[in-house]
Amino acid sequence: MKKLLIFFLPAILLGCDSPAYRNPLDVAFGDPFILHAADGKFYMYGTSGDIRGFRVCVSDDLVTWQKGDVVYDGNASAWGTDCFWAPEVYERNGRYYLFFSANWRHNPNGDLETFRIGVAVADSPSGPFSDLYDRPVFDPGYPVIDANVLWDDDGRVYLYYSRCCYKHPVESELSAWARDKGLFDEIEESWVYGVEMKPDFSGVIGEPVALLTPPQSASDPQTGWESRSVTAGEVNRRWTEGSYAFKENGTYYMMYSANFYGGQHYAVGYATAGSPLGPFVKSSDNPVLEKNADKGGEVTGTGHNMVLKLPGGGMYCVYHGRTAPTGDARMVFIDPMEVTEDGRLKVFGPTTSPQPVPCGQRACEGAAFLRIGGASRSPGDCGLIRTEL
Repeated sequence: MKKLLIFFLPAILLGCDSPAYRNPLDVAFGDPFILHAADGKFYMYGTSGDIRGFRVCVSDDLVTWQKGDVVYDGNASAWGTDCFWAPEVYERNGRYYLFFSANWRHNPNGDLETFRIGVAVADSPSGPFSDLYDRPVFDPGYPVIDANVLWDDDGRVYLYYSRCCYKHPVESELSAWARDKGLFDEIEESWVYGVEMKPDFSGVIGEPVALLTPPQSASDPQTGWESRSVTAGEVNRRWTEGSYAFKENGTYYMMYSANFYGGQHYAVGYATAGSPLGPFVKSSDNPVLEKNADKGGEVTGTGHNMVLKLPGGGMYCVYHGRTAPTGDARMVFIDPMEVTEDGRLKVFGPTTSPQPVPCGQRACEGAAFLRIGGASRSPGDCGLIRTEL
């Protein structure tokens, strides 16, 4: 006789009793971003390798995701050619703005990477989105990805992004070590920048400021975890990317990812500042999210996160990761997180065991739950996994 297994766990962090779910979700997105829209639904966007552009998955409860249509068609882009990455969608004054990265068709030097940041607009979170301008937001003179936007309390708007590693070699004690060991002749780095943006997103105000960079000294406590892709001989690059900024109790928090996004060492740290353009100081608790495969778990490649705050007070880290069953596909994870009274940021993950469904305005309504079991999943499909034991 088959039995349907439903977990009801105490939701201490969430403030309500709710059914359980488990990671990873059945959504194969890299760089996931969730918008809790005015209609109460959740809209998830992400990098998808099977289309040129972006699609959306829609949910009432953060667990059951229905696969939606393509919301931005890169084939019709006014300026981008390919590699449409890292979408983030914001709702402002009844309209929806999609920030993303893509290779720019303007390429007089024949570079392999010409990434810039663009913005598209729609009247619905389900799209269709069309380019707001026939060009990127601005041209810093080097390739950039991973746009993130912060509206500060005074109404000013800030754009954060990552300068690509491409053609950006940096001398450091680590690069000297790698050269001495015969691993790599040079180490390229990506850095996180911030700049104030015009309210209509037509350009920037002032010059970009470098906010986060890989550590230059071997004695820096961040060097060990931020350099694993180099010290493991994986690749001659150090990444500081996938930034997500938010304000909590008067402090600006910036989460970021380090190491090779396609490898097992991808991990998340954070830094804090007293103003939106820094200076940011990295936490001694870093990394706050990393693989657990070497600790009895099955998750690797955890990174490029965003923070989802629900009306009921819950805070969640949304990110992608890999597991042995899902292979190379980047799958979406949602785990609880918190900022403690003393200002420390904690992520309670990565998890693959049952945990309470995130609780918010709509998340506790109805009977949405994940039926736990050995379900097969098809990477790229959005939907509830229903399995009977």
